[in-house]
Amino acid sequence: MNLYDVTPVSVADYRLRARRRLPGFLFNYIDGGANDEDTMAANVADFRRYRLKQRVMRNVEGVDTRTTLAGHAASMPIALAPVGMAGMFARRGEVQGARAAKTAGIPFTTSTVGICPVEEVAAAIHQPFWFQLYMLRDRDLILKLLQRAQNAGCDTLVFTVDLPVAGLRLRDYRNGMLGGGLPGKLSQLAQIITSPLWAVDVGLKGKPHNFGNLRDVVPDPDDLNAYKAFVDAQFDPTVTWEDIAWLRSVWQGKILIKGVLEAADARAAIDTGADGVIVSNHGGRQLDGVASSITKLAAVAAAVGDQAEVYLDGGVRSGIDVVKALALGARGVLIGRPWVFAMAACGEGGVVKLLELFRQEIATAMALMGVTSIDEITSELVEMAVNDHRATATDFTNPGPGAAPPA
Repeated sequence: MNLYDVTPVSVADYRLRARRRLPGFLFNYIDGGANDEDTMAANVADFRRYRLKQRVMRNVEGVDTRTTLAGHAASMPIALAPVGMAGMFARRGEVQGARAAKTAGIPFTTSTVGICPVEEVAAAIHQPFWFQLYMLRDRDLILKLLQRAQNAGCDTLVFTVDLPVAGLRLRDYRNGMLGGGLPGKLSQLAQIITSPLWAVDVGLKGKPHNFGNLRDVVPDPDDLNAYKAFVDAQFDPTVTWEDIAWLRSVWQGKILIKGVLEAADARAAIDTGADGVIVSNHGGRQLDGVASSITKLAAVAAAVGDQAEVYLDGGVRSGIDVVKALALGARGVLIGRPWVFAMAACGEGGVVKLLELFRQEIATAMALMGVTSIDEITSELVEMAVNDHRATATDFTNPGPGAAPPA
């Protein structure tokens, strides 16, 4: 680190500080992807394939970044994505993330496999939030989870469909987090010992370290290995769109289908009653070698039209990236790693500061592009980078975020 870099500002800054603070196996868990991590890298790099258009001599007084996401007012078109085990990266991490999102005026999404249960999150913020769910083999358990989420005030369900089986995240094997036996456990212990701030703040003061939403269904609720075995056994590779239709029949709130990359899948999701889709490849943590989220966004947005909301997840590292996603058809974006890096480095306050930077970047970009409201950001304001012919014609045939949201 440069001697004069005393204040973290960007996602990259917070990532470096998180790397120094966290035990290596935890940092690599959140930082890594599947196999060779090509898709994870492409998620970030492919934003450079698109350029925004600068327009001058327009009245841009009163730039307004506010919008609506899943029917609720938001200060900007960003939601915090669900991150499994967020409470292992900072003390009661889901609560810190939820409070930061509330301060910033944006939605927070808690994970099925979060450390803090939905009731704890609800008690911390006293307002609606989003709940992420996997389709588990035990449908009775799903019904119980949905009831708990509803009772806690969740009104939007983010349903993840790209995890019928878990991707091969090789970093987790290299560092001993998975399948390392006794050497792996000793390695983890050594990594914890060399991370004393984390060991005290999270390791000791952040207990209990279990998946709070699943505590009642695992025999040993304090054994994360038992939790992982349970969750792995519960992932259901037989799930089809008929199961989504069933989910629609039992959940009265909004449903966003997360993990869609192809236009045909987006259409199928809407046909089953979903209120929106989230274009996502699970942060490059599932099928390595698949396309980046941003390059798939416009085609999905064009296929959906004004029948549902379209969101982007994956690779967003700045407010500039957010604006590009909006111009390519997204209603908003979800960010995962960025808020966890900021939280691991500087706690709830770090997340609040990072989100304010994103808001300022969005507002500045809008002013320099000659627009003052989110619905003015359309495909006319984005173009393919010079000498980059990888983008296809469908990249720019989309309705933009100004399309009417679903009723």
